[in-house]
Amino acid sequence: MSARRYLAIAAAAAAVAATTACGGGSDGGDRALVRGAIPGLGAQGAGDASPPAPTSSTAPGTPEPTSPTAAAAPTVPAVPAVSWPDLPSDGTARAVVTPAGVVLPVTGGGDGAYAVSTPCARQATVAGTPLSRAHVVLDPGHGGDEPGAVGPGGLTEAPVNLAIAQETKRLLEASGATVVLTRSADYRIALRTRAAIATALEPLAFVSIHHNAEPDGPWPGPGAETYYQIANDASKRLAGLLWEEQVAALAPFGADWMADTDAGAKYRPASDGGDYYGILRRSAGIDAVLSEAAFISNGSEEALLATSAFQLAEAGAIARAIARFVATDDPGSGFTEPYPRTTPAGPGGGVDDCVDPPLE
Repeated sequence: MSARRYLAIAAAAAAVAATTACGGGSDGGDRALVRGAIPGLGAQGAGDASPPAPTSSTAPGTPEPTSPTAAAAPTVPAVPAVSWPDLPSDGTARAVVTPAGVVLPVTGGGDGAYAVSTPCARQATVAGTPLSRAHVVLDPGHGGDEPGAVGPGGLTEAPVNLAIAQETKRLLEASGATVVLTRSADYRIALRTRAAIATALEPLAFVSIHHNAEPDGPWPGPGAETYYQIANDASKRLAGLLWEEQVAALAPFGADWMADTDAGAKYRPASDGGDYYGILRRSAGIDAVLSEAAFISNGSEEALLATSAFQLAEAGAIARAIARFVATDDPGSGFTEPYPRTTPAGPGGGVDDCVDPPLE
């Protein structure tokens, strides 16, 4: 996809936002308008759309991006109606919510005293509310003494990830889904515990929410990246739907966007050919995606990420993508072949020097 076509996507998305703000049609009509109006997102050939080619920060003849403080917040389209399937109710506690609100995977016990793996992957026995299954598990990345990426203005990734996960949870629950967060407050949690919660609850979709750093350079629109599991076609479809929804939802905001030159729905292989990212590797067996919707290290996008309007727009995009994944056969789009990466991902996710939060 050329830079010119990508800018057409952004313009069409803005027009859609304006239409819905003026009382456009029902949710089904709005969604059809979005997919029909945005090049590359239509029903025909949607799975073949590619992310844009690298370009300068402003294409020739294109107005300069609007300042985040001046940009009008677009209306967030509703989550499509979903007939969520009944969850199995065999009475088995696979996870538990402790009195302190911490969700933990159950390893044994019962009758009010559960053996669990703690956030730092230690063994403990706790009381709490048992969980058997969930439709969706959301994973707010980082937390506690692992803040994640930090913007030039000091905004840290972990609280943004949590705020967007909480809003996504609210939107999906309003549509009838049962949703669980791997992290409910600002505390550290190991990757193995995050993945254990997800695999225990066997959701229809598992999304790990992050925000990016160290882009390659300027981009004409949102540089969203969604990583899928290499050996999982359903994970790939979910990543394509998530990329689609994020670009459409975030493009109407004015920003001096940044991106990697292979932005889009993609994978990252480890040296053995499997998934590089631990959260995707450890959650094998369920349909999982790692989301990097915007670059918090870019001051323009950092300013947007600090606003409730942008957080709601991103949460709505995640919720709509999951709903479409469950309720439709939409193939998704934005698939791209990643360039080889040798630089390790940021630190974090292990158990060394990890301190558990209060559990009860």
